[in-house]
Amino acid sequence: MFLLRYINDPELRRTIHAETNKAEEFHEFASWAFFGGEGIMAENVRHEQRKVVKYNHLVANMIILNTVHRMSKVPKDMHDRGEFEITAEVLAGLAPYRTVHINRFGDYLMDLERAVEPMNTRIRFPFKKKEEAA
Repeated sequence: MFLLRYINDPELRRTIHAETNKAEEFHEFASWAFFGGEGIMAENVRHEQRKVVKYNHLVANMIILNTVHRMSKVPKDMHDRGEFEITAEVLAGLAPYRTVHINRFGDYLMDLERAVEPMNTRIRFPFKKKEEAA
């Protein structure tokens, strides 16, 4: 039954295709974040392999969180200063899997004395949806 619905329903196919692309993008990003051994697991023990995968996903998700935080904060700050108008199209073009700003193999100095700005998890973008604008 599902296959018949899939064949007959273009919207269902679009939805499944979009979600599949998201999963593939995440796995490609996680592979990029996994370095040291070219992604080859040294252990042939299942629970050790699962740990490696979970740690890799944890690191990938932490990078994504930082990227999304920065990608949300910068346009919001620019909008608040009147330098940039935020539209739904602008936000739709953003993706958390960008890597150009990340220096994977660089030197990182940790300043444990520096105060860290708390992360705002409730950034609101002041734009109207297409239905409201029409």
